[in-house]
Parts: sequence; C-alpha cells; structure tokens
Amino acid sequence: MAKVTYEIVQHDGGWAYRVDGVYSETFASHDLARKAAEHASQEQRVAGNTTGISWEDASGKWHEEVAKGTDRPDTDVKG
Repeated sequence: MAKVTYEIVQHDGGWAYRVDGVYSETFASHDLARKAAEHASQEQRVAGNTTGISWEDASGKWHEEVAKGTDRPDTDVKG
C-alpha cells in the first residue's frame, strides 16, 4: 500500500500543505492549512469505482491501466 504524507509548510506568505513537492493553495494560518490537509487526507482514503485510466510518464509515453477503486493509500498529516 502506498503512503502519502501531507506536510504543513510556510508558503507564499502564508501556510500550505505539500504532497510529493506539490503545494496546495495558500491559507492564512497554520490551523487552516492543517484542517484542509486533514480533509484532503481523509478523502483520499475513501474507496471509489474501479475504472480505466490513461497517464503520461516523464518521457512522454502514454500508459493505459485499470485503477481499482479499493486501492487507496495510507495517509497522514505532519506539521
């Protein structure tokens, strides 16, 4: 199972959460950023529908695969 960590950080004059180097929108306070990260973290664990997906890798090659709706990551929030 994959592990996804939402990290609360200072960003762009406020606070944001960061996942794998990608930042959320900026929040006015640490508490607001943490609440948003906790909400996003909980939503990411919710099972969905099994469906086909297409995605492009870093070299520009496209891939087709089936994403199981029950294959959800373990998540946590730090900071």
